[in-house]
Amino acid sequence: MGGGNAQKSAAAAAKNRAKAAAIKSPEERKAAAAKAAADAAGITCLICRQGFMSNSTPVQLRAHINSKHAKVDPLQCFPALASMEAAASAPAAPPPVKKKKKKPKQEESLDDLLSAGLAGKKKKK
Repeated sequence: MGGGNAQKSAAAAAKNRAKAAAIKSPEERKAAAAKAAADAAGITCLICRQGFMSNSTPVQLRAHINSKHAKVDPLQCFPALASMEAAASAPAAPPPVKKKKKKPKQEESLDDLLSAGLAGKKKKK
């Protein structure tokens, strides 16, 4: 007692494939696949082959070296560690400080305010 929507599903899948093909060129697809493969590989310790995410910090990699391979040169585990530490230690530019704009003050004298208040109301008897 199934729904029997195989034809509808196939038509929707074909429509989605056509839409996806129109969005990206084959070169873009290859570049995206290569980036995904590189990100999936991430960073690997050359001694024990433990994998780390590509956004791992040098501090995390140093922690691995100190806990697992304390007697080994750190560059034997991660050859790119020196360049990562150099990039991390470079001072980042501070974000620009936005100055608050001051609103111009309305210059009205007290006489203007008093005269406006007195002229607007009538006295009740």
